[in-house]
Amino acid sequence: MSTATRTLTGRALGLEEVAALAPHSHWQLDADALARMRASRGSVERAIAEGQVSYGITTGFGAFANRRIPPQQLLDLQVNLVRSHSVGVGTPLAAAHVRRILLLKANNLAAGFSGIRPAVVEALLGLLAQDVLPLVPGRGSVGASGDLAPLAHLSLAVIGEGSARRGAEHLEGAAVCRAAGFEPFRLEAKEGLALLNGTQVSTALAIDGWRRARLLLESSIVLGALAVEALAGSHAPFDERIHEARGQPGQRRVAAGLRRLLGASEIHSSHAACDRVQDPYSVRCMPQVAGAAWDAIEHAGRVLAAEVNGVSDNPLIFGDDILSGGNFHAAPIGLVADFLAIALTDVASMSERRIDVLDRRVNPNLNMFLTSEPGVESGFMIAHVAAAALASENKTLAHPASADSIPTSAGQEDHVSMAPWAGHKLLAICDNLATILGIELLVASHAIDCQRPLRTTPPLEALHAALRREVSFQPRDHRLDGDIRAATEFVESGRVAALLGSTAAD
Repeated sequence: MSTATRTLTGRALGLEEVAALAPHSHWQLDADALARMRASRGSVERAIAEGQVSYGITTGFGAFANRRIPPQQLLDLQVNLVRSHSVGVGTPLAAAHVRRILLLKANNLAAGFSGIRPAVVEALLGLLAQDVLPLVPGRGSVGASGDLAPLAHLSLAVIGEGSARRGAEHLEGAAVCRAAGFEPFRLEAKEGLALLNGTQVSTALAIDGWRRARLLLESSIVLGALAVEALAGSHAPFDERIHEARGQPGQRRVAAGLRRLLGASEIHSSHAACDRVQDPYSVRCMPQVAGAAWDAIEHAGRVLAAEVNGVSDNPLIFGDDILSGGNFHAAPIGLVADFLAIALTDVASMSERRIDVLDRRVNPNLNMFLTSEPGVESGFMIAHVAAAALASENKTLAHPASADSIPTSAGQEDHVSMAPWAGHKLLAICDNLATILGIELLVASHAIDCQRPLRTTPPLEALHAALRREVSFQPRDHRLDGDIRAATEFVESGRVAALLGSTAAD
């Protein structure tokens, strides 16, 4: 539980802060942010007093943008917006996603371009601090104009009409507000629109995918090194000169990691005189493929870091100018989520191929499928089938959501990003990749056991020993589903990925 209070400026939130956001996170609005918000609120009130025609303030929304709203109905306009847009469907978003959405939305509004009262934003921060998490259905947004449906459900919590959870406790209506320390708000002009417009749901999903992508890619590099030793493979493809000759930064970084993990070992020395010239691509080309994924993750991180502090509301308020634009369009998020999905699908395919290679008796010291008694036993034959099934699922899930668009709101919103779906697919691919890597960890570790008394390198021996404390070596056929779950959890815990960092100074 985090109790230290941090300051929210609308301009300086870090991507890592959002990715690592903990329950009961306490934030307060910066003094400059408060001043900017009050100034933009004053601009909204002057525009109303002067009878200006401003989208979503004195007009309807979407296809009703040209419908002027009488002054006595301006407050009804905002609450009706929240109610009518609460059409989310599907399973509610995970608690970690909702926390990120609350923080991202508050930071977006703290920039001071949205004309919303600071007290409303402080209510969002109150929900975050008390870990009162609105129930936000995961489906129903096309990623423009912003993530309207899920953010409407988030906004219901502010007006006393939402549902939320606090730990195991379910809260409804005004009880949601009071659990977070405020009374239900009556939204004023522009405030409902400010709460609903934005890319925060798409961004929260993509950030989680980016966070997991880094961990899983680093894990795949470590497991790739373990597979090299399990296969009695060549270290030559990771020679620094090869990768300097091409110059790709991610490729050079991955090759350097593999060199640190491999080094001298008894297994490597044992096959110094073998006549195998080249290993399969899934082993030999790890720096090229994982390096390309590394560069994709780096690019995605830059885009998401900008979006964390970007303003995705509409219209935006600049002094007395209220300008309609399209910052709510989540194309930047959808594209990088799709980019990550494609990259991780490739990483998963490489892992699945290495599992198959380990099963094929490429290392002459190992039996087919790593069996103790071939024929009577099947060994890891069907463990590979499970990995193949998930790798194949990924290939379908990797079809880019951002390549699709469907017009909405009677054609007024005629091009949408589909970024939320890109985020959901990315997370499904992460789930599959984690399991595939868990299977590779089991198979490669078993192959190491089968080569005893020979030992691999110190870092890989440490990994092997850590796994064996949780999943014992069983040379005979047995149920593998429990082992796969345990190995997958081991990967997702970060203990495999941490090994890549722990060798950085070696």
